[in-house]
Amino acid sequence: MNQSDLKPAYSALIISLLAICSFLTLLLLRSLDDNRLTSWQWVFANIDLVPIFPILILGLTLAYVLSRLSFLERHPVFLFLPSFFIAAIFWRVPEVIVDASRYFTQAKHIKVYGIGYFFHEWGRDIMVWTDLPLVPFIYGLIFKFFGEDRLYIQIFTTLLFSLTVVLTYMIGKTLWDKQTGFVGGLLLLGIPYLYSQVPLMLVDIPTMFFLTLSIFTIIKALKQGGVGFITISSIALLLTFFSKYSTWLWLTVLFIIFMVFLKTAPKEIFKRGGAIALLSLFLVGAATSFNYDVISDQIGLLLSFQRPGLKRWGESFISTFFFQIHPFITVAALYSIYVAFRKKDLKYAIISYLVFLVIFMQIKRIRYIIPLFPMFTLMASYGLMQIRNSEIRRFIVFCIILSSLVLAYFAYLPFLQTISTVNLKNSGKFLNSLDVANIEVFTLPQEKSVINPAISVPLLDLFTNKRVTYGMDIDPTGVWEKVKKSALRFTWEYKNPPYYMNDTKDLGKVTAVVVISSDPNQLIPEPIEQRIKKYNSSKEFKTFSNLFRYRTVVTVYYD
Repeated sequence: MNQSDLKPAYSALIISLLAICSFLTLLLLRSLDDNRLTSWQWVFANIDLVPIFPILILGLTLAYVLSRLSFLERHPVFLFLPSFFIAAIFWRVPEVIVDASRYFTQAKHIKVYGIGYFFHEWGRDIMVWTDLPLVPFIYGLIFKFFGEDRLYIQIFTTLLFSLTVVLTYMIGKTLWDKQTGFVGGLLLLGIPYLYSQVPLMLVDIPTMFFLTLSIFTIIKALKQGGVGFITISSIALLLTFFSKYSTWLWLTVLFIIFMVFLKTAPKEIFKRGGAIALLSLFLVGAATSFNYDVISDQIGLLLSFQRPGLKRWGESFISTFFFQIHPFITVAALYSIYVAFRKKDLKYAIISYLVFLVIFMQIKRIRYIIPLFPMFTLMASYGLMQIRNSEIRRFIVFCIILSSLVLAYFAYLPFLQTISTVNLKNSGKFLNSLDVANIEVFTLPQEKSVINPAISVPLLDLFTNKRVTYGMDIDPTGVWEKVKKSALRFTWEYKNPPYYMNDTKDLGKVTAVVVISSDPNQLIPEPIEQRIKKYNSSKEFKTFSNLFRYRTVVTVYYD
């Protein structure tokens, strides 16, 4: 080894030791992780840690090899393709968050009744809770034109995730240089929590994409002007506006972008900003006018129910920024604040504003913070750019990514596959293998959770291509006091869509029965017992973890 190779080699050794020590430290302090889904307290509860350390060391060795390949920073294709294929590894994750049932139900209305019905009945016959229509609408179009299969949804959400990685690169490149952008995009692969979210039929990953798209297109429109960029940025803003209510707060970053660029060419920037504002207001106003009554009711619910509820449902910043995000990213982001202050770099305000806003407003629910992750990784990249040696910098980045992948694949993924909703996934696949056309579903009360068991039916439907019928009505009166301030309250305001109703003339055509319970030994009521008595075969799916009160044990009765 020549003299020029010594510094990167010694630095890599020190960084590797720090990576292993940080993992061990977090492991010892995992009681501080209060994440509601992938807390280290849970994911490492039943995992043999011994094999993880050799794998981690192997990952760090691979990181060193990759750090010596400078061509990897030359083209965004090295961002898009790896991010897509890495995220696709996690498609095996079941729908672990019950909110997915809402988005599936809303989307299926488009397939069953058409696009016109969706827009006319959204917020009326279509139960929407505090959801905005854009993402369920896109999911519905996928069902309508490609088929009602979760795989198509996962391809779409993974595509948006990979495009977000590329957009992060483009923002960094536009504000500073290619290397800052490239590292910022790569660091999104160093957030283990994201791998648990990309496969899910939720709105958070699409929202992250649309917000990042808005920030990039606004920057380009203000810098370059032109009818094209102004129009595209206004449309991107419209899409972001109707993806999730929390983005309304995040869109205040556009004012920061405007103020930063105003100093460069006040007259031109003012004209371009005014044109974007006027066109965006027109598009948003026109779209809002069609459902103003529904949106106003939702805003009332957000202010009276969800805003105070955030204090009860949140996770700590320690959990989010040290356990669910690789701690090296957080340390680099913190250092970037000092660097930007020293340089008096106003452009840094564009990427840091939203993170400061989250801390100032104490918004601690990680699912609300997901759309800001690209800005946070750009902050980290800005800090890492102070490392002059590009090989050492690349090693830190690949060290972050590969150690995060080890965590996500060998800890998060096995844990998520023990959550009881995996029974809905596995039973759906089993039903697809049977020579049956119709399935009648019954749900038994949850013994340890206040959740409405009916909410499990759409999640089962998502995983089967058979016709699902469900006719049970459950009275919420007995549990309303317990759920009225709960994040699960929406499950009791859920209404069975008409497409699940059992037409009496079709009752004789039911060829399989599914019972969803919360325990394998749960008592089955007499009317359901009579329905299943005629079947000769049954198969039970009873994987569950004792960590969660909501359980879905599935038994299929068939001939």
